[in-house]
Amino acid sequence: MSNLEELETAWEDLKQYWYIEPFKGHLPRTPGYSFIRFIFSPIIRGLMRIKGTGLNYIPSSGPTILASNHLSHVDPVLIIAASRRKVNYLAKDGHFKNFWLRQIMKMTGQIETHREAGGDQALSAAADVLSSNNALGIFPEGTRSRKTEKPFLLPGKTGIARLAASYPRTIVIPIALIGSREMMIPKEHKLPRLWKPIKINFGKRITWLEWLSSPDGGGITKDDLMKMKLLGEHEIKSQLASLYRKFTDQIMNSIAGLGAP
Repeated sequence: MSNLEELETAWEDLKQYWYIEPFKGHLPRTPGYSFIRFIFSPIIRGLMRIKGTGLNYIPSSGPTILASNHLSHVDPVLIIAASRRKVNYLAKDGHFKNFWLRQIMKMTGQIETHREAGGDQALSAAADVLSSNNALGIFPEGTRSRKTEKPFLLPGKTGIARLAASYPRTIVIPIALIGSREMMIPKEHKLPRLWKPIKINFGKRITWLEWLSSPDGGGITKDDLMKMKLLGEHEIKSQLASLYRKFTDQIMNSIAGLGAP
């Protein structure tokens, strides 16, 4: 058994403290998504001045988290068009109230979440995506940046770390979106200015287990996890919270290092 496999076994022993149960356990069928992506993604890439780097880091299958900075309403569309893979995003329930918008959201695989249900329901809905071996698009900042001067990047929320930890072999890819704010400024532009240049930099992939074992990441060994298991519940959760914060901060640093404004 390799060191990573031993670490995974020790991590599984703490599952009761970190596992996020899927909300429905499956994703709704979206027969129109592939057709829309096949037709419109090339059109979007052709109309827009999009340049991407690191596309080779995106796996063609398997559970994946695409983590990007968030500057504009067009960000999910840009990520989906550039990644050339079906990507599910969480969307607030307000987007599903209008009949026609609801059909578009459902057809494109967007997942409805309810604010009044709290963050745990959103994480469980996100877990549906990963447990189904699909790609999840996520904005670790938790909301669109409303800062009017650079740097726009906000501190990350630890939901991304909790999801990565709960599905520890999921590939996490940091992404820097550059130019989307200029393409469509919230509350100022009703339509995207398609002539504005966009750059999307995809960073190197990593899994929670790889990060956990790395000296530059969590720096955790199998023995460390075995010792953690002997602690009280409050201490275990406190140590996990520290790991979640460290992982999140490093992902945000990666996004900034890739050029996010």
